[in-house]
Amino acid sequence: MQALIQKQMKNAIALRKPASALPWRPDEPCRQPLYRWSSNADEWQPLQASEPSPNKSKATRLAVYSWNIDFMLPHGDSRMNSALKHLEELSRQHRNDNNTAVVINIQECVPSDLTLISEKDWIRDSFYRTDVDTANWASGAYGTTTLVDRRLDALSCFRVHYSATRMERDALFVDVEASGQIVRLCNTHLESLAMEPPRRPAQMQLIASHMHAEDISGAVVTGDFNAIQPFDRTLHTDNNLEDAYLNLGGTEGDGRDDNEGYTWGQQALPELRQLFGCSRMDKVFFCGDGLELLGFERFGADVEPDKSEEDVRKDLLSLGFEKPWITDHLGVKAVFEIKH
Repeated sequence: MQALIQKQMKNAIALRKPASALPWRPDEPCRQPLYRWSSNADEWQPLQASEPSPNKSKATRLAVYSWNIDFMLPHGDSRMNSALKHLEELSRQHRNDNNTAVVINIQECVPSDLTLISEKDWIRDSFYRTDVDTANWASGAYGTTTLVDRRLDALSCFRVHYSATRMERDALFVDVEASGQIVRLCNTHLESLAMEPPRRPAQMQLIASHMHAEDISGAVVTGDFNAIQPFDRTLHTDNNLEDAYLNLGGTEGDGRDDNEGYTWGQQALPELRQLFGCSRMDKVFFCGDGLELLGFERFGADVEPDKSEEDVRKDLLSLGFEKPWITDHLGVKAVFEIKH
């Protein structure tokens, strides 16, 4: 497994885009289009800024899903297909509910994942998407992507690429309108590991500055926050944000207890779990008078490749996992009421 990790990290470094080729400035918003499936043209096409949602509903609630699908494990297509199938099943209840719009944030997407996403009928029928290729990623190896319910009026989409990063990380924002309110949604993968100086505080501070913008009624940021150090526990209060899990009575654990907030460790290699324990890496922060938190939960436990893919399952087990899990992270989901 260690050899696999080293190989993937070398590949990520090799696919790093040269700074001279990047069309954006660090820490500044860089606009990008949202895309909508055109059945007539049989392709994903950029959404026109003046184009209202044809399926606009009176959505009064927002269900936000966030999941990191490990880019380093083999059989990426099989694992992402299983992840998308699970997300399809989970979100169906809300997609069939006229009052609840769905947003899906994915981290550690690889280029082939974007192709898989583009081919799913349930996504073509119900969502806008932020990325059809890797043009807006600083890394050619992996990045973030977001799916936005087409029943929402999508107003704009932009990325902010962090200056304080050694891993090509960024914050992906989408502004939507619902119930007469402008809501800003953010998808991010904060810096990994314990580094000196730490990068995550500066990254979250930059995100929060956009969440607290004057014309925004409410804002939500989700993702893999890589919360593994003491300072990570106060990144929400440091930036005047609410932590959805804690807001509803959740508590921080010590990494060895059976805490309901942990999203990493349960599906890690046993030796890594023994060494590092479990942690609440994946979180939901929010702010604004336009949103009321209704619920928070984890999802994605024990999702495996299809039973028919026996070779894939055997390969994952051969790495040392207790089960052929598709990723080492659980996902997080939060539901909000959009206030009038």
